[in-house]
Amino acid sequence: MTAAYVMTYDSLVADIPKYLERTDQATLNMIPTFIGLTEQKIATQLKILGNLTVQTSNLVQGQNIIDKPARWHKTVSFNITVAGRRKPVFLRAYEYLREYWPEPASTDEPKFYADYDYTHWIIAPTPDDDYAFEILYYERIQPLDSANQTNWFTIYAPNALLFGSLMEAAKFLKNPDLVNDYQQQYDFFMQALTVENKLRIADRQAVVMDS
Repeated sequence: MTAAYVMTYDSLVADIPKYLERTDQATLNMIPTFIGLTEQKIATQLKILGNLTVQTSNLVQGQNIIDKPARWHKTVSFNITVAGRRKPVFLRAYEYLREYWPEPASTDEPKFYADYDYTHWIIAPTPDDDYAFEILYYERIQPLDSANQTNWFTIYAPNALLFGSLMEAAKFLKNPDLVNDYQQQYDFFMQALTVENKLRIADRQAVVMDS
């Protein structure tokens, strides 16, 4: 029995020049760039639920700045546990938090959070205890390279990744006919992924409404 095809970074790097029928070094050197551009494009178009991640830890009493996890992309929800009960911490604008709690040295039970910068959150009030917290967030997918052979794209979107990379290559080669051909293939597979992704989002919203 023939084993099912599983895309890896190395197999994709090997397949691209075969489809292009190109072996010149200039094109081969650009293959990682074609792949990286396509990963970013797919992630932007889909807002992928495949990289929905949970972080759990504890706040530190007296500290109102929290480190975001590596590859954080977008926060979905934030809650803390108070006396054994989970309570939501609500998203507000940074300016709102500063006006609401102008004295960071004062402490109380946190009620609001905001993006402080790309790598930190800010919360208000400044916590008066080391509350356990849970944050649900979108994580940027670890990009493919020789040391990271598979990720969400190779597992769930191999066709889109392949034809998107080929489309980027055709742009580099200034071949509009190939660009159009690969664009059509890419759009076809992306449409299917988009429908599937919307169904996942709808299912998740239904679960939240029923909870």
